[in-house]
Amino acid sequence: MRLFKYSIFIWLILFFAKGAIAFHPDIYQPRVPDELLEVVQEIESPYEATPEIIEAGRKIYFGKGLCVTCHSNNGKGVRLPGHSPRNFTDKKWQEVRSDGELMWVLKNGSPGTGMPKRVGEVISEEEGWNVIHFIRTFNGK
Repeated sequence: MRLFKYSIFIWLILFFAKGAIAFHPDIYQPRVPDELLEVVQEIESPYEATPEIIEAGRKIYFGKGLCVTCHSNNGKGVRLPGHSPRNFTDKKWQEVRSDGELMWVLKNGSPGTGMPKRVGEVISEEEGWNVIHFIRTFNGK
């Protein structure tokens, strides 16, 4: 019986890990559904990236937003089984993802990954924009 339970446990891990790996084989693939992508890509932050806004975003990233837990203190992401968190230092990723797309992920999570909803659950929309401005500071580091 113990071997049976262990076998089921291993099968479940492999099944879910396979799904997570296969969901986004291209790390540059947008997470926003195709039918919304064009509109979402045009959305810009209503806040200017001032030092105060960036600092507010840093505090949320390292605090109640819990971003640091998966994306690490340097923005490179923690290696996890399945779909590892986004590496915010990736220049190409920073160039191809719009602020609107990042906000969409903060509001909706990223299906097939461990990225949960944040805006409306843990942080406000304004705090989400602050975090996005902070995330942009990782570009190329």
